[in-house]
Amino acid sequence: MATILGRATEIGGVSRAARRSYSWVREIPLVPLLLVTVLVLAAVLAPVLAPHSHLDPVKPTPGQCQAKYGMADCPYVDNMPPFWFSQGTFATPLGTDYLGRDLLSRLMYGARISLVVALTGTLFAGAIGTLLGVLAGYMGKWWDQIIMRVTDAWLTLPSLVFAILLSSVRGPGVWNIVLILALVFWSRYSRAVRGEVLALREREFVRLAEINGVGKLKIIRRHLIPNVMNTVMVLFSLQVGVAVIIEASLSFLGVGVPPPEPSWGLMMAQERESLMQGKWWLAVFPGICITMLVLSANMLGDWLRVRLDPQLRNR
Repeated sequence: MATILGRATEIGGVSRAARRSYSWVREIPLVPLLLVTVLVLAAVLAPVLAPHSHLDPVKPTPGQCQAKYGMADCPYVDNMPPFWFSQGTFATPLGTDYLGRDLLSRLMYGARISLVVALTGTLFAGAIGTLLGVLAGYMGKWWDQIIMRVTDAWLTLPSLVFAILLSSVRGPGVWNIVLILALVFWSRYSRAVRGEVLALREREFVRLAEINGVGKLKIIRRHLIPNVMNTVMVLFSLQVGVAVIIEASLSFLGVGVPPPEPSWGLMMAQERESLMQGKWWLAVFPGICITMLVLSANMLGDWLRVRLDPQLRNR
């Protein structure tokens, strides 16, 4: 009888442990995760999923399309409304712009630019800020003074205004925007990582490594950087949405991704006059895509912050 009770307790204990280990699955915000997944898949599979993938969504006009592929392969004209209007067609589900380019195809290809620019720029910013924050927190002395004074000065600059200034100097371009995002966001990582390192350098494992003669670079590489990655991941997830907004804002103002690339911000800028003409869908759909991506990224970032912070997780 005791053996049976022991086994039952063991099974119950394993079951409870399994439930605890997989409880985070139930906490994932499924709707934001689904939206991000759909946008990522649309960006990656744009050449396959786009309604008119045989055409370049950057250049075609009705005349170019008909001359190259014939009228049968170009069933759309300029300013075609979405399919639910009486003049719409399922060949162009969301309509066409003033040059006859399929709006849905351009939204899919525009997701590529927004995601690549935001992710790459935020990644570079995280790498720069993490390195500087670790050096300031662990090395101390004049390293800390120089890096933190520059960081404090950088944090006082308005992000969007500073990005517009840099973009005006560098000129429009996809990789210029990546560089600008890296220069705008690195200071946020530097400040947060420094605070983490100041606490970590007083821990026993770091002190023991120093007593045993381990070099500072090895301590930074093996002990400090791995222990600040949780903070870096949370900051990365929260900054992606801000990077998307800044990229769209720069493109909207004409100093971001240059035309005719299908950037969401540029699409909204090019169709501002269409709003006054009743063709609201040309500017609204890119805005909806930006809103969904930013909100979903922020909600996933908040969930990740709670998941990686033991104090918030145990409340």
